[in-house]
Amino acid sequence: MTSIKRELISEDDREDLHVHHHIIVDKGQQPLRIDKFLTNRLEKVSRNRVQVAMNAGAVLVNEKVVKSNYKVRPQDEIKVVLARDPEDRHDVIPQDIPLDILYEDDDVLVLQKPSGMVVHPGVGNRDGTLVNALRYHFNQRKLPVLKGNDRDRPGLVHRLDKDTSGVMVIAKTDHAMTHLAKQFFYHTIERKYRAIVWGGWESASGTIDAHIGRHPTERLLQHVYADGDDGKHAITHYKVLRDFYYVSLIECQLETGRTHQIRVHMNYMNHPVFNDQRYGGDSIRKGTVYAKYKQFVHNCFQVCPRQALHAQSLRFVHPSTGEEMYFETDLPPDMDALLAKWENYFDNKISKEGT
Repeated sequence: MTSIKRELISEDDREDLHVHHHIIVDKGQQPLRIDKFLTNRLEKVSRNRVQVAMNAGAVLVNEKVVKSNYKVRPQDEIKVVLARDPEDRHDVIPQDIPLDILYEDDDVLVLQKPSGMVVHPGVGNRDGTLVNALRYHFNQRKLPVLKGNDRDRPGLVHRLDKDTSGVMVIAKTDHAMTHLAKQFFYHTIERKYRAIVWGGWESASGTIDAHIGRHPTERLLQHVYADGDDGKHAITHYKVLRDFYYVSLIECQLETGRTHQIRVHMNYMNHPVFNDQRYGGDSIRKGTVYAKYKQFVHNCFQVCPRQALHAQSLRFVHPSTGEEMYFETDLPPDMDALLAKWENYFDNKISKEGT
């Protein structure tokens, strides 16, 4: 982002105002107060923080300071420097949280993250995260921080969504961090996921190549920009493993690693991940409207009360030995039970139709 005009912010203020944003307003944007627009657009940013930035002269539209009642227009160029939330400067507290460790040596740690665990601290999640557990596990050992990350993300070279379970690798040294980050950047790390998604597929395998970026109006969502003019390049390869007409078990291999990539791409294909509350998987997308079927689906939501997505395997080159490392985990119990229910339902349906 280009710098804010120096005369608008004092030297003391600049030390704290360092969360930068640069936004080009969409062509179809309707007139909207800028304080409300920024609150909707910026994830985990309160209206109060936006107001503080505006009062400090740290919000510019087309290179001019504006008031909070300014209404954004299509193609406006907005530059924002937000005061960092005081919580962001807190050190991560070590917490004795059990870790499911698959492998560990002097360079890396490989673990299986359970669903429901946030990876790193953030607004509303200052403790109970994977990073809190890592702090305790390493007994105050200093872990490297990837360039561009905040200091509350030590050891992290990738992450999983809160309700996505599966395999993760943690870097324990600067060398390991650099080596692994390079593998992620050049897409040489192999990541495969298992997902239970709505509906049956016409093709047994395929590739989804569609740009992903922030949703134009919903700040917590990502969105597919099919024409490729917006968003970032995103590629997901999929293979259907089991097709139960109503739902399918698929394997997804990521070529890129965009936020919510599989969830967004599956929704784009009209096969949202089962029970994905953000992307439409928590409503009936395939099947009848009869009460008995609705009750069955409701029971399925209770069996797997989160998006049915699991990072099944991870393959990478060891930073020091050069050896190829491969880790694979079983489908977690909730997804396994969900799959069994749908398999039984589908088999009974086929049996009845065949008699």
